[in-house]
Amino acid sequence: MIEAHDLTKRYGDKTAVHGISFTVRPGTVTGFLGPNGAGKSTTMRMIVGLDEPTSGRVTVNGKRYAEHRTPLREVGALLEAKAVHPGRSARAHLAVMAATHHISPKRVGEVIEMTGLSTVANKRVGGFSLGMGQRLGIASALLADPQTLILDEPVNGLDPDGVQWVRNLVRQLAAEGRTVFLSSHLMSEMAQTADHLLVIGKGRIITSGPVQEVIDGVLGTTVRVRSPQAADLAPLLQAAGGTITSPEPGALEVRGLTGELIGNTALDHHIALHELATQQASLEAAYMALTQDAVEYRSETAPPETSPEPIHSGASR
Repeated sequence: MIEAHDLTKRYGDKTAVHGISFTVRPGTVTGFLGPNGAGKSTTMRMIVGLDEPTSGRVTVNGKRYAEHRTPLREVGALLEAKAVHPGRSARAHLAVMAATHHISPKRVGEVIEMTGLSTVANKRVGGFSLGMGQRLGIASALLADPQTLILDEPVNGLDPDGVQWVRNLVRQLAAEGRTVFLSSHLMSEMAQTADHLLVIGKGRIITSGPVQEVIDGVLGTTVRVRSPQAADLAPLLQAAGGTITSPEPGALEVRGLTGELIGNTALDHHIALHELATQQASLEAAYMALTQDAVEYRSETAPPETSPEPIHSGASR
């Protein structure tokens, strides 16, 4: 378990992390999301003692990282895959790490096999591709079979097969009761991998909770309706508490009402329906809405698309 209490980190006049508190629990994959510069990497570095908090405290399994006698057996971390001597082979790098914690050479072979490095294990790391470097970083994190895994952008540079492998790996580790804390900018992948989310922006926690709860809390569920009598149905649904937009003639997008209620309302008023489909909002859309005011490094974007025309209760047919 990872527990942070009022964690703050300042670099000169800049405060990178502002008094954040959170808990990452075992048996769960917790996704750590936020724009570039939001404080994710700083937070992860403080967890493993690479940065000292200005104030506050963060512990892993009840102790500060530096207080653990054998920290690699407690926490496995991938923060910078290239933090390896380029002249060493993957096997030699892992063997040196193993020697510091009295880890059997057999385990070195196991993680090499587990991470798909067998064919390159004796090659110099300096010649590795980005994806192979990521696999070595994950192998290093798994070397001591720790109960807590901290992975910063673990799928960066991996091909689709590698991405799926990481997804299955972290799910398996969580199922074994381990604590898994990972960051990624791939929202579609995070939606498939994480159970719980922690979203940070400008050094502050924006929201946290189970993935679907976070999405629904921001965007809710949208029900798409098509009907030749859409203009008659819209005010009835508004009166029932729905928020209605019309993306095209004869179609409605409804928020705040269930498909069942919409269908019953149409039936009660003898309105024909040609489509009634519940559409779950995406994590990407929820993330963009959550962090729109927390982006420090924003690129120039294309002009926004025209918003769907709102339907007003007084609209005429």
